[in-house]
Parts: sequence; C-alpha cells; structure tokens
Amino acid sequence: MKVKDVMHTGVDWVSPETPVAEIARLMQAHDIGCIPIGEDDHLVGMVTDRDIVCKGLARKDFNAARTTARDVMTDGIHCCREDDDLAKAVHHMETLKVRRLPVINKSKRMVGMISLGDVGQFATAELSAQYVKSVSAHH
Repeated sequence: MKVKDVMHTGVDWVSPETPVAEIARLMQAHDIGCIPIGEDDHLVGMVTDRDIVCKGLARKDFNAARTTARDVMTDGIHCCREDDDLAKAVHHMETLKVRRLPVINKSKRMVGMISLGDVGQFATAELSAQYVKSVSAHH
C-alpha cells in the first residue's frame, strides 16, 4: 500500500506570521492537531496543538495578540513522498517519534498529510502496534 492511498488530501499551510489564535481556530474548524508552516513556497516548520500550549500559553510572557506561528513552531520539516510504501513512511514517523507527517509529490509540493489515525486504520496490526508503542513512549 502506498502513502497516497491512505493520506488526507487538501492540506494547506500558513505563513510564519500567522497569529497563533488564527491557527488554533483553523485547528478547531478542521478538527486537526497541526498546521504546516510555509514561507517562499517551502515548508519551514509545523505548529501542533502541543506547541501552542507548551511554547505559547505556558510562557510567562505569552501575549495572544502578538504571538505568531514563528514564535511557537517546530523548525524544520520532515516529509514522506506520496509514492512511498506505507511501511516506509510509518518507520520514518516511528524514528522521528511524530504522529503526523506531511506528504510531498515528485515536484516537492505538499499534497497531503499522513497521521497516526491513518496508520491505525490502514496499516497491518503488527505495524500499527509497533508504531503506536514507539511514538507513545515518553521521550
């Protein structure tokens, strides 16, 4: 099975200057836990719901009116390709200990996102169990 067979499509990114409150509203509206961050037509990071809480709200100097994606995002981005085997992508996610991974095509354009839920629904029981155990461990 290929990543393109199980990924979510229609994923967009926002700019690093996007206010955190707007990102939170997007997460709520789309029932998602992360938003990719793009700049100059390249993915540059990711903001997760956990980033907003731990790198934003928990800070003593947090200011909702001025905090942007750049302030809370995890820099750098790891991806998989839409034509990768699902097992390869899952092992990559397992190594990185991430629950979500952007999917790119041959032109390096983001075309979707693969998540823990996708893995649980489509991967073999053995692969899913191994992955869940790995990413759920405290690190």
